[in-house]
Amino acid sequence: MATEGGGKEMNEIKTQFTTREGLYKLLPHSEYSRPNRVPFNSQGSNPVRVSFVNLNDQSGNGDRLCFNVGRELYFYIYKGVRKAADLSKPIDKRIYKGTQPTCHDFNHLTATAESVSLLVGFSAGQVQLIDPIKKETSKLFNEERLIDKSRVTCVKWVPGSESLFLVAHSSGNMYLYNVEHACGTTAPHYQLLKQGESFAVHTCKSKSTRNPLLKWTVGEGALNEFAFSPDGKFLACVSQDGFLRVFNFDSVELHGTMKSYFGGLLCVCWSPDGKYVVTGGEDDLVTVWSFGDCRVIARGHGHKSWVSVVAFDPYTTSVDESDPMELSGSDEDFQDLLHFGRDRANSTQSRLSKRNSTESRPVSVTYRFGSVGQDTQLCLWDLTEDILFPHQPLSRARTHTNVMNATSPPAGSTGNSVTTPGNSVPPSLPRSNSLPHSAVSSTGSKGSIADGAIASGVSKFATLSLHDRKDRHHEKDHKRNHSMGHISSKSSDKLNLVTKTKTDPAKTLGTPLCPRMEDVPLLEPLICKKIAHERLTVLIFLEDCIVTACQEGFICTWGRPGKVVSFNP
Repeated sequence: MATEGGGKEMNEIKTQFTTREGLYKLLPHSEYSRPNRVPFNSQGSNPVRVSFVNLNDQSGNGDRLCFNVGRELYFYIYKGVRKAADLSKPIDKRIYKGTQPTCHDFNHLTATAESVSLLVGFSAGQVQLIDPIKKETSKLFNEERLIDKSRVTCVKWVPGSESLFLVAHSSGNMYLYNVEHACGTTAPHYQLLKQGESFAVHTCKSKSTRNPLLKWTVGEGALNEFAFSPDGKFLACVSQDGFLRVFNFDSVELHGTMKSYFGGLLCVCWSPDGKYVVTGGEDDLVTVWSFGDCRVIARGHGHKSWVSVVAFDPYTTSVDESDPMELSGSDEDFQDLLHFGRDRANSTQSRLSKRNSTESRPVSVTYRFGSVGQDTQLCLWDLTEDILFPHQPLSRARTHTNVMNATSPPAGSTGNSVTTPGNSVPPSLPRSNSLPHSAVSSTGSKGSIADGAIASGVSKFATLSLHDRKDRHHEKDHKRNHSMGHISSKSSDKLNLVTKTKTDPAKTLGTPLCPRMEDVPLLEPLICKKIAHERLTVLIFLEDCIVTACQEGFICTWGRPGKVVSFNP
């Protein structure tokens, strides 16, 4: 069992911690692992991952979890804070030879008490579709490894789709699949659809529709993780080259980018309202990026090693009405925050669509997010209004966020501030947290890349209407006024230009892509606790608990304040 600093360190593993909400407690009887409960020797194996699904059955105990440990994959009833885990009765267990599961994802749309669709990615590049309730293996994708031979790093169902899924590999490529289609018996041939700065998207050339439908080449080195925005329209990708790239998934347009302080970016997540993206990586930092302004608004330093997972807590994010103060955000922004506070973790899509109300009241918002790392520590962070609205000098006096660097420039005069239309001089930081006009103009239509659009090839991508082009031109104008340069949508046949533009880290430091440390607020964690012996690989926020997991194969449940019920193991 690996420990840092010898035996004394072992005694310092925390089993509880306190925040402003109250006491969080580790529930030993709710620990899931392999049935023998023996710590897994994790040398050289892929990270332990956990996926949840709710089967919406009538028993009130519909939660299921899947996790991988080494060559093994387990599927259990998850009893959470209510009852002790029974490890002797996994619903399904699989042991693989010659390859290891690396990641997995349930289709929440199609899950029932009788059937559930689970995608599993593997270290040799294949993707398997299984039903752990029926104990069926229905399909294997990239079986002959003709599409990609490298490790699968991330697999997710496309939001709102019963059949489309996206797979990322350590090759730096992503592929869009349809479960209804075959992969073909020969290596696929591709035709360039679109390319921009450090990315290219190809369609598959074939007489009949086959997988993959699309191939994305993004950045340099491994594509470590991607995450869909809450409304499903945008895709955030983090790569080993240290870049966050956010794409409009349907139109295959690059919306904005950000560069790590140094090293690769390993993890990414969206705030529940889709306004912020948080990343973590090899610079030991968490970085908060504004979707609307395409800029870094804060960094957090608390980890002593690489950050492996970041996640927002939609159940603790809070909105409070406050005393009247001068706020220059739009009515829509604050109405969004009000809806966000009332609905909490309910449908984000419905909140995002409520942008036409004129009601406006002063609010104070706090986003809660967490991170875990290879330093075996869990950190919780609060993103408060003094960071979100730095142009309000008055709000700094009542912040609950600890800002570590006292030398940061005063609000409204940061070193990398950008003049935007309507701003006064001296220029303040961009203030709008709303989506770009072109993104919110289509709230009524899902604009889906979904099943129908892809079924007949990729006609939606290949034939872009004049209206779409005008929208994109408008979006480019919008982004030109912000910190990120726009990306040309002109497709070129010069394939050798696609990903060969190396970025010199020394040239990005001090630019809006990667501000210097003193140019943005530095957050201090609310709590930073060592909670495991081995590196942490999982952090999931559920309504009544927080779930973490470490590389030894132990999945831990932390009861939220007031949510723990006493039960007999």
